[in-house]
Amino acid sequence: MKQITVALIGAGLRGGVYTGYALHNPMDMKVVAVAEPDAERRGRLQREHGIEDEMCYENWEDLLAGEAIADAALICTQDKMHFEPTMKALASGYHVLLEKPMSASFEECIRMQEQAERHNRMLTICHVLRYTRFFQTLKGLLDNGAIGRLMSIQHNENVGYWHQAHSFVRGNWRNSGESSPMILAKSCHDLDILLWLAGADCTSLNSYGSLSHYKADQAPEGAPLRCLDGCPAADDCVYYAPKVYLTSNPGWMDMAISNDLSYEARYQALLNGPYGRCVYHCDNDVVDHQVVSMEFANEVTAVFTMTAFTEECSRTIKLMGTKGEIRGSMEKNEIEILHFGTGRRELVTFTDQGGHAGHGGGDYGLMRDFVNVIRQNGSKDVLTSAAKSVESHMMAFAAERSRLEKRVVRLNEFMKVQA
Repeated sequence: MKQITVALIGAGLRGGVYTGYALHNPMDMKVVAVAEPDAERRGRLQREHGIEDEMCYENWEDLLAGEAIADAALICTQDKMHFEPTMKALASGYHVLLEKPMSASFEECIRMQEQAERHNRMLTICHVLRYTRFFQTLKGLLDNGAIGRLMSIQHNENVGYWHQAHSFVRGNWRNSGESSPMILAKSCHDLDILLWLAGADCTSLNSYGSLSHYKADQAPEGAPLRCLDGCPAADDCVYYAPKVYLTSNPGWMDMAISNDLSYEARYQALLNGPYGRCVYHCDNDVVDHQVVSMEFANEVTAVFTMTAFTEECSRTIKLMGTKGEIRGSMEKNEIEILHFGTGRRELVTFTDQGGHAGHGGGDYGLMRDFVNVIRQNGSKDVLTSAAKSVESHMMAFAAERSRLEKRVVRLNEFMKVQA
C-alpha cells in the first residue's frame, strides 16, 4: 500500500494530533513539510518527523508557492485563516484535510467546496465525531431499526466550566469577531452529528442563548483585571489563574499559554499574557449557554444544548423512537437501549475506543479514512466531505442568525439569502 505524504500548515495542538498518526502508522503516512510561524513549534514538529530543513517554512505562502510537494495538505490554522491556504492548496493539486469550522464565512465555505470540485481534489473536514465508535454504534443502531422509527433527539454538549474559561473566555475562541460564534467554533461538531443521525436535511430551527456569566457585572467585588494583581477572591475563585496553570503536572491547557512549561515561564505568561486575565474582565463575547431546536425533512425533531455550566467536559444524548429509546454518554463509553413493552435493556460499553483516544478514537479514525481514500484516488467518499459538512455549517450560521434576531429560520430561505 502506498505511503501518503502530507504537508502540515499550522503546527498547533490539532496539527500535532493529526500528524501524530504518522508516528503510530509510518507505513500509512509521512509528514514531509511544515509551515508554522512559531519557531519553537515548527522545530518540535520537524524533530518529531525528521523533516528536512528546506521543507520547513515560516508561512504557508512559501510552502504552497511551487508545485505540490506532498499528496495532501493538513490545514490546522485558526478559524479565520483557513480560506486562502485551502483555496491555494486545492488549486495546486493537494488533497486537503481542513480543521473545523471550515470558515467563519458561509460564502467561503461554499467557495472552498466548489474549488475542490473544480480541481477534482478531496476536501475533508475534521468532523471527527462521525469516526468515533460511540457515534458509529448509535448510527448503526438507528439504521438497523433498534428503536423503530427515530422521532426525537436530545443532545447535550457539556463544555465544562474550566474548558469554557480556558478556550472561550481567555483563549483563542473567546471573541466571535476574531474567530467565530460559539455555535460554529465549538458546536459545529454536534450539529453535524445531529444531521447525520437524523438522516435528513434540517428544514427549520430556532435558537436562544447569551453570555450571562463571564462578564464584568458578575465579577467578585474588588477583582482586578489580572489574577496576579492581588485578587481578594483568589482563595475561593475556581478560575484563579495560578490554580489552573501553575500546577505541578502541566497539561494541554498549559501548552496553550507557553511553549516552555517550566514554572517560571508559565508564571511570566500569567503576568503578561491573555490567560492571566480575570475571566470576568476579558474581551470575550461568545455565549456561555445556547439551545437550538430543529426540525428535519423526515419529521424528526431535535434539541441541542451547549452549556459551560457543567463539571465534566462531555457529550450526552437520548434518541427516542417508536419502539424504544437509546441513552448514551460518550465519555463514559456507554450506550443503553430500552425496548418498549418488554422490560428488556441492553448495555453497550467500549473498553477499546479503536485506536488513539483523542475524541473517543475519532481523530485517528478520520486520518485512517483520509489516507485510504487518497490511496483509492478518491473513488469513494469520506464521511466528512466538504459537500456534507457545508450543510451542518449552514445550520450553525442559521442558528446564530436565529439567536441574534430571536426568530425561526427556515433553511431553504436562509440558503437563498446566502447564495
